[in-house]
Amino acid sequence: MKLLVIGGTQFVGKSIVQHALNNGHEVTLFNRGKTNPHAFEQVETIIGDRENAEDLQKMADRKWDAVIDTCGFLPGVVAETLHVLRDNIDLYCFISSVSVYEHFGEADGIDESGKVLKLTQTELERVTKGVKGRSSNEYYGPLKFHSESSVKEIVGAERSLIIRPGLIVGPDDPTDRFTYWPGRVATGGEFIVPEPRSSKVQFIDVRDLSRWIINMVENKESGVYNAAGPEKKLSMEAFVDACRSMLNPYDAKPVWLSQETLLNEKVQPWIELPLWIPAKHDIGIDSTKAIGKGLNFRAIEQTILDTYKWDTSRGSVDKKAGLDLVREEEILENVKKERMI
Repeated sequence: MKLLVIGGTQFVGKSIVQHALNNGHEVTLFNRGKTNPHAFEQVETIIGDRENAEDLQKMADRKWDAVIDTCGFLPGVVAETLHVLRDNIDLYCFISSVSVYEHFGEADGIDESGKVLKLTQTELERVTKGVKGRSSNEYYGPLKFHSESSVKEIVGAERSLIIRPGLIVGPDDPTDRFTYWPGRVATGGEFIVPEPRSSKVQFIDVRDLSRWIINMVENKESGVYNAAGPEKKLSMEAFVDACRSMLNPYDAKPVWLSQETLLNEKVQPWIELPLWIPAKHDIGIDSTKAIGKGLNFRAIEQTILDTYKWDTSRGSVDKKAGLDLVREEEILENVKKERMI
């Protein structure tokens, strides 16, 4: 197939391009040439900014079997991209997010029919006015949904493939949200883990996601699909045990702290303790529909090990997520003193 990938040189996009090439497809990239510009020197790259109308015209009158949009965020910009491409493509695959759901982080088993976050036209104009790229993260979910809507309105539902991934993890992850845990376990000593031990943990390896997306595009599938793993429930305790068994079974000692204690210590959910969202019950996304279309997941141990190997290959870098070791030690000392009173 002839594929156009918008973005394509960082994390998800990079993995999608690699899987497309592995499957023998002819790939063209459209991006600004600023992030990892030498990632695919063998691939045709159209240099341009999708927020520039003249740059978008560089793709006009070119035909592709499918477009994979890895970085669309602003509905108006996505719409302008579609207007240029719609008559010369068979399928438009848009990478969205489970953040579109109104009750994401509150409810369990949310499927594709879940209630989504929406903005009125006035609100949409207000929050996107003057915005470039992804600087308006407060509205990430609703803007992703309205971008989805642009896709379906302009090319039609039968030519639209909307993918809503959960937390994407693995080698090359620039966010460090998952990377923190293998690294912290490997460091050893006492480390903080949020209770309850049975709470559900969800993530998807970028390589599993990318391989499945390419398969869906090859089959010219359409529709909306959640993509979060693993297939069966994974508890926080099982995840931590997997990290320990792979990287540091003897010296890494989890200290389980209640959500109340962590919040009292002003620990930031998801940022300082990735994978943790305070809740009274399991929360999560239902990916049954995608699994029915062939989405499968590698063993979590493989993701843990490969992520750790990639992380250590970077050398010493400041992590974008996770508890600082000094702060973690202070919290543990506070907890020990409190328990002695």
